[in-house]
Amino acid sequence: MVSFSYTAADEEKSRGVRRMKSLATALLLAVAVIYALATWAENAGWGPWTGYVAAAAEAGMVGALADWFAVTALFRRPLGLPIPHTAIIPTKKDQLGASLGQFVGENFLSADVVRGRLAALGIGKRLGTWLADPAHADRVTAEASTALRGALTVLRDSDVQAVVGEAITRRAEAVEIAPGLGKTLEKIVSDGAHHRAVDLVCTRAHDWLVTHGDSVMDAVQGGAPGWTPRFVDKRIGERVYKELLRFVTEMRDMPGHPARGAIDRFLTDFAEDLQADTDTRARVERLKSDLLARPEVQDIIASAWSSVRNLIIAAAEDDRSQLRLRARASLISLGNRLSTDTRLQKKVEGWAEDAAAYVVTTYRHEITSLITDTVAGWDATQTSKKIEANIGRDLQFIRINGTVVGALAGLLIYTVSHAAGG
Repeated sequence: MVSFSYTAADEEKSRGVRRMKSLATALLLAVAVIYALATWAENAGWGPWTGYVAAAAEAGMVGALADWFAVTALFRRPLGLPIPHTAIIPTKKDQLGASLGQFVGENFLSADVVRGRLAALGIGKRLGTWLADPAHADRVTAEASTALRGALTVLRDSDVQAVVGEAITRRAEAVEIAPGLGKTLEKIVSDGAHHRAVDLVCTRAHDWLVTHGDSVMDAVQGGAPGWTPRFVDKRIGERVYKELLRFVTEMRDMPGHPARGAIDRFLTDFAEDLQADTDTRARVERLKSDLLARPEVQDIIASAWSSVRNLIIAAAEDDRSQLRLRARASLISLGNRLSTDTRLQKKVEGWAEDAAAYVVTTYRHEITSLITDTVAGWDATQTSKKIEANIGRDLQFIRINGTVVGALAGLLIYTVSHAAGG
């Protein structure tokens, strides 16, 4: 069984309970002695006042004994006797736990109670004022960064990479990319944005031809028939190279070159085919599937997570990173809005109330069963000892008050009885 841990503080409280017990018992013995002396004095004829004293002392004893019985019966059986309905806490512990759980569920875990309490708190404005303080925003940012780093550290790379790779692949396979590519290419051509790419290709091709002229001529000569004279092959190679260099140079330097126009028409037609031609679209989809299935592409997709994670961790650890600075600025901005914008306050309060109401209505049984099960798991003797150590001192005042009130009541009753009897 699970019990309370009985601490040194509890032992100190128990000593205080024992002192109060001694005081209450001493008061009981005192009224008993007074009763005995007053009775003896009354029989000895000391005067009428002895009867009043004896009646008060007698009633005080009755009150003290009754309250001693009541207090003792909470924790144990008085004098060890098996009297019914005694040792209430040890024997009724489980029922008390169930009753406590039911009481909490009915009076604290109801949607109306939670909504009313949260509405009275004004969470929206309070949260806004708190977040608007830069120190508090720094604290929230630091705590969130720590939590983020912890979460990313706990996650296994292989699991996340598998999930990310599968999600990206599934998404890519589910969406046809040809129409989108066609629209994008059409927009690029219509805006002339591809001209820079053509300029770059022409420039690089020209520079390459200038640098590798011998290689081009050798390639042409190497492809000539074996029966042609070598000087003819050389002249043809030189001619082909010069014409090719002239063609590339003109394309580079003439924006209106016919070849550039041919490229524009080709790209325009290709953009239309990507959007409307069934065969072209099907071929693009097959190409997409082939690319996605390649191990290299899957490795790139999977490794993207590692790069993103390292980037986020580094930004979270650096208190001057853009991530943390922007998060801090956003929190302060949100706090300022919340502290002044009544509509936003109502929204936040509504979200909080709805969330709290959902939790208490959905998980009420689980919350109350936590109380019931926890109390049921306590050891009865240790539980009784722990509770008596914490509230027993106040209960001993009941015994003292019972003695005093009983004595006053007895005195009053004796006085009224004698006055009425003349």
